[in-house]
Amino acid sequence: MKNIALIARRELQSYLRTMSGYIIIAVVLFAVGLAFNGFAVPGTAKKSSEVLADFFTCSSVLTMVCAVFLSMRLIAEERQTGTVALLYSSPIHDYEIVLGKFVASFLFLCVFFLSTAYMPALVAVYGKVSIGHILTGYFGLMLVGATSLAIGTFGSALVRSQVLAAVLSGMMCLALTIAWLLGKVTDRPLTDIVVGLAWWGHFDPFRTGLIHLKHVAYFVLVTFLSLFAATRVLEARRWS
Repeated sequence: MKNIALIARRELQSYLRTMSGYIIIAVVLFAVGLAFNGFAVPGTAKKSSEVLADFFTCSSVLTMVCAVFLSMRLIAEERQTGTVALLYSSPIHDYEIVLGKFVASFLFLCVFFLSTAYMPALVAVYGKVSIGHILTGYFGLMLVGATSLAIGTFGSALVRSQVLAAVLSGMMCLALTIAWLLGKVTDRPLTDIVVGLAWWGHFDPFRTGLIHLKHVAYFVLVTFLSLFAATRVLEARRWS
């Protein structure tokens, strides 16, 4: 646990000292603002709960984009600069490296979540929404963000280039998104399998203020498998 905390602190300091993370958050936040004004707000017949649900819909997709770009540097940068050799030579397990970097990226992603809080606050001020709905929606966004960061960590462990890591991670996230659309054109029992793999069907209840254990389990499982895969990649490269 101590080694994980040390790596997380080191990685978080790297995020805070460089401008790249802030630029990514600023760009995605701008996109969220545009989406909020373009898709969530229009329509006078909309209830406040519907506006809030549309906000979480827009934010979920852009959270995934933000997470992919934040995670592309986690391990690929270490290999690109050669500092990964220092990590390998230190008395640190591979899973501690992966978890430390994942925790740091998730904490920095929370900065993005905090920066979007004014939008549901505006909905709450000018309409009637429950605090539980807002908290549930953000809990769902955190699950989407954690899953995307874990996938991004795996993608970053596979290649040396940060750009390739972003592309590879984006393709994996896109595959989990397209699965939802494929489920609409396939027949049973394949439909249930494909839809079950898609993240959107598991996030949909959160945006409306509902929490189901099976949907939480999906995000936790995908996050665990992605981090486990990243750890195995590091182990293989350590001895190659």
